[in-house]
Amino acid sequence: MLERFIATFLSIPRGWAIGAVFLISAAETALFLGILLPGELAVILGGVLASRARVPLSGVLAAAIAGPIVGDSIGYFVGRRFGERARHTRHRHWARVRDWIKRKGAPTVLAGRFVPYLRSVVPAAAGAAKMPYRHFLPWSVAAGILWGAGSALLGYFVAAEFESLVGWMNRLGFALLLAAAVAAAVFLMRRALVRRRGPN
Repeated sequence: MLERFIATFLSIPRGWAIGAVFLISAAETALFLGILLPGELAVILGGVLASRARVPLSGVLAAAIAGPIVGDSIGYFVGRRFGERARHTRHRHWARVRDWIKRKGAPTVLAGRFVPYLRSVVPAAAGAAKMPYRHFLPWSVAAGILWGAGSALLGYFVAAEFESLVGWMNRLGFALLLAAAVAAAVFLMRRALVRRRGPN
Protein backbone atom coordinates (compact mmCIF):
# COMPACT_ATOMS: atom_id res chain seq x y z
CA MET A 1 0.00 0.00 0.00
CA LEU A 2 2.80 2.41 0.90
CA GLU A 3 4.70 1.79 -2.33
CA ARG A 4 1.50 2.18 -4.37
CA PHE A 5 0.71 5.50 -2.71
CA ILE A 6 4.24 6.78 -3.28
CA ALA A 7 4.25 5.71 -6.94
CA THR A 8 0.82 7.29 -7.52
CA PHE A 9 1.77 10.54 -5.81
CA LEU A 10 5.04 10.92 -7.71
CA SER A 11 3.24 10.39 -11.02
CA ILE A 12 0.29 12.76 -10.54
CA PRO A 13 0.02 15.69 -12.97
CA ARG A 14 2.17 18.66 -12.13
CA GLY A 15 -0.76 21.00 -11.55
CA TRP A 16 -2.32 18.69 -8.97
CA ALA A 17 0.72 18.00 -6.83
CA ILE A 18 0.56 21.14 -4.69
CA GLY A 19 -3.19 20.71 -4.25
CA ALA A 20 -2.61 17.13 -3.14
CA VAL A 21 -0.07 18.26 -0.53
CA PHE A 22 -2.57 20.76 0.84
CA LEU A 23 -5.59 18.44 0.82
CA ILE A 24 -3.89 15.40 2.34
CA SER A 25 -2.14 17.37 5.08
CA ALA A 26 -5.42 19.16 5.88
CA ALA A 27 -7.54 16.00 5.81
CA GLU A 28 -5.18 14.33 8.25
CA THR A 29 -6.63 16.33 11.14
CA ALA A 30 -9.88 17.58 9.62
CA LEU A 31 -11.10 14.08 8.67
CA PHE A 32 -8.83 11.98 10.94
CA LEU A 33 -7.11 10.60 7.82
CA GLY A 34 -3.80 10.43 9.70
CA ILE A 35 -5.00 7.32 11.53
CA LEU A 36 -4.66 5.51 8.19
CA LEU A 37 -2.06 7.57 6.32
CA PRO A 38 0.36 10.03 7.94
CA GLY A 39 0.17 13.39 6.19
CA GLU A 40 3.89 14.01 6.38
CA LEU A 41 4.39 11.39 3.68
CA ALA A 42 2.50 13.55 1.18
CA VAL A 43 4.43 16.64 2.26
CA ILE A 44 7.78 14.85 1.99
CA LEU A 45 6.80 13.59 -1.47
CA GLY A 46 5.92 17.16 -2.42
CA GLY A 47 9.46 18.13 -1.45
CA VAL A 48 10.80 15.27 -3.58
CA LEU A 49 8.83 16.56 -6.58
CA ALA A 50 10.16 20.07 -5.96
CA SER A 51 13.72 18.76 -5.95
CA ARG A 52 13.05 17.23 -9.35
CA ALA A 53 11.80 20.60 -10.66
CA ARG A 54 8.29 19.18 -11.15
CA VAL A 55 6.73 21.81 -8.88
CA PRO A 56 8.04 25.02 -7.26
CA LEU A 57 9.39 24.55 -3.75
CA SER A 58 7.66 27.74 -2.64
CA GLY A 59 4.30 26.26 -3.62
CA VAL A 60 4.96 23.03 -1.74
CA LEU A 61 6.03 24.98 1.34
CA ALA A 62 2.90 27.14 1.22
CA ALA A 63 0.64 24.08 0.86
CA ALA A 64 2.52 22.13 3.53
CA ILE A 65 2.08 24.98 6.04
CA ALA A 66 -1.46 26.06 5.14
CA GLY A 67 -2.85 22.52 4.94
CA PRO A 68 -2.26 21.49 8.55
CA ILE A 69 -3.34 24.89 9.90
CA VAL A 70 -6.65 24.72 8.02
CA GLY A 71 -7.11 21.05 8.89
CA ASP A 72 -6.42 21.68 12.58
CA SER A 73 -9.01 24.45 12.70
CA ILE A 74 -11.65 22.25 11.05
CA GLY A 75 -10.81 19.43 13.44
CA TYR A 76 -11.02 21.83 16.38
CA PHE A 77 -14.53 23.00 15.49
CA VAL A 78 -15.67 19.43 14.75
CA GLY A 79 -14.50 18.44 18.23
CA ARG A 80 -16.13 21.48 19.80
CA ARG A 81 -19.46 20.68 18.10
CA PHE A 82 -19.47 16.88 18.33
CA GLY A 83 -17.02 16.28 21.18
CA GLU A 84 -19.32 14.28 23.43
CA ARG A 85 -20.38 12.02 20.56
CA ALA A 86 -16.73 11.50 19.57
CA ARG A 87 -15.89 10.66 23.17
CA HIS A 88 -18.14 7.62 23.01
CA THR A 89 -16.81 6.40 19.66
CA ARG A 90 -13.09 6.78 20.43
CA HIS A 91 -13.17 5.00 23.82
CA ARG A 92 -10.10 5.20 26.04
CA HIS A 93 -7.72 6.75 23.47
CA TRP A 94 -10.00 9.74 22.97
CA ALA A 95 -10.44 10.21 26.72
CA ARG A 96 -6.67 10.04 27.31
CA VAL A 97 -5.87 12.65 24.69
CA ARG A 98 -8.60 14.98 25.94
CA ASP A 99 -7.44 14.62 29.56
CA TRP A 100 -3.83 15.21 28.49
CA ILE A 101 -4.89 18.46 26.79
CA LYS A 102 -6.80 19.58 29.87
CA ARG A 103 -3.75 18.97 32.07
CA LYS A 104 -1.04 20.43 29.81
CA GLY A 105 -2.96 23.16 27.98
CA ALA A 106 -2.39 24.74 24.57
CA PRO A 107 1.27 23.62 24.08
CA THR A 108 -0.07 20.10 23.49
CA VAL A 109 -1.27 21.34 20.09
CA LEU A 110 2.36 21.89 19.10
CA ALA A 111 3.65 18.69 20.70
CA GLY A 112 0.88 16.56 19.22
CA ARG A 113 1.66 17.73 15.68
CA PHE A 114 4.88 15.70 15.73
CA VAL A 115 3.30 12.41 16.89
CA PRO A 116 1.51 10.61 14.02
CA TYR A 117 -1.54 9.20 15.84
CA LEU A 118 -1.95 12.11 18.24
CA ARG A 119 -1.76 14.57 15.35
CA SER A 120 -5.06 13.24 13.98
CA VAL A 121 -7.06 13.65 17.18
CA VAL A 122 -5.46 16.51 19.13
CA PRO A 123 -7.30 19.36 17.33
CA ALA A 124 -10.71 17.72 17.80
CA ALA A 125 -9.85 16.78 21.38
CA ALA A 126 -8.82 20.40 22.04
CA GLY A 127 -12.20 21.56 20.77
CA ALA A 128 -13.99 18.96 22.87
CA ALA A 129 -12.00 20.07 25.91
CA LYS A 130 -13.32 23.63 25.31
CA MET A 131 -9.87 25.12 24.83
CA PRO A 132 -10.41 28.73 23.68
CA TYR A 133 -9.74 29.08 19.97
CA ARG A 134 -7.58 32.15 20.61
CA HIS A 135 -5.26 29.88 22.61
CA PHE A 136 -5.45 27.01 20.13
CA LEU A 137 -4.73 28.92 16.93
CA PRO A 138 -1.26 30.39 17.68
CA TRP A 139 0.07 26.96 18.67
CA SER A 140 -1.54 25.40 15.59
CA VAL A 141 0.09 28.01 13.35
CA ALA A 142 3.50 27.47 14.97
CA ALA A 143 3.11 23.70 14.61
CA GLY A 144 2.04 24.03 10.97
CA ILE A 145 5.05 26.18 10.10
CA LEU A 146 7.60 23.95 11.82
CA TRP A 147 6.10 20.63 10.73
CA GLY A 148 5.10 21.67 7.21
CA ALA A 149 8.33 23.43 6.28
CA GLY A 150 10.46 20.78 7.98
CA SER A 151 8.74 17.86 6.21
CA ALA A 152 8.82 19.56 2.79
CA LEU A 153 12.50 20.49 3.13
CA LEU A 154 13.31 16.98 4.29
CA GLY A 155 11.84 15.60 1.08
CA TYR A 156 13.62 18.25 -0.96
CA PHE A 157 17.08 17.52 0.44
CA VAL A 158 16.89 13.72 0.65
CA ALA A 159 15.24 13.24 -2.75
CA ALA A 160 18.35 11.65 -4.24
CA GLU A 161 18.24 8.91 -1.60
CA PHE A 162 14.47 8.67 -1.37
CA GLU A 163 13.99 5.37 -3.21
CA SER A 164 16.64 3.60 -1.12
CA LEU A 165 15.13 5.11 2.04
CA VAL A 166 11.68 3.76 1.13
CA GLY A 167 13.19 0.34 0.50
CA TRP A 168 14.87 0.44 3.91
CA MET A 169 11.58 1.45 5.54
CA ASN A 170 9.80 -1.44 3.83
CA ARG A 171 12.41 -3.94 5.07
CA LEU A 172 12.13 -2.49 8.56
CA GLY A 173 8.34 -2.70 8.39
CA PHE A 174 8.53 -6.36 7.34
CA ALA A 175 10.96 -7.13 10.16
CA LEU A 176 8.67 -5.46 12.71
CA LEU A 177 5.67 -7.35 11.34
CA LEU A 178 7.57 -10.63 11.58
CA ALA A 179 8.66 -9.86 15.15
CA ALA A 180 5.07 -9.01 16.10
CA ALA A 181 3.83 -12.27 14.59
CA VAL A 182 6.42 -14.29 16.51
CA ALA A 183 5.56 -12.48 19.75
CA ALA A 184 1.85 -13.11 19.20
CA ALA A 185 2.48 -16.80 18.51
CA VAL A 186 4.56 -17.18 21.69
CA PHE A 187 1.89 -15.39 23.73
CA LEU A 188 -0.90 -17.62 22.36
CA MET A 189 1.12 -20.79 22.96
CA ARG A 190 1.86 -19.83 26.55
CA ARG A 191 -1.78 -18.97 27.12
CA ALA A 192 -2.88 -22.33 25.69
CA LEU A 193 -0.42 -24.16 27.96
CA VAL A 194 -1.67 -22.32 31.03
CA ARG A 195 -5.25 -23.21 30.19
CA ARG A 196 -4.34 -26.86 29.61
CA ARG A 197 -2.61 -27.12 32.96
CA GLY A 198 -5.54 -25.51 34.71
CA PRO A 199 -5.46 -24.02 38.23
CA ASN A 200 -2.77 -25.36 40.58
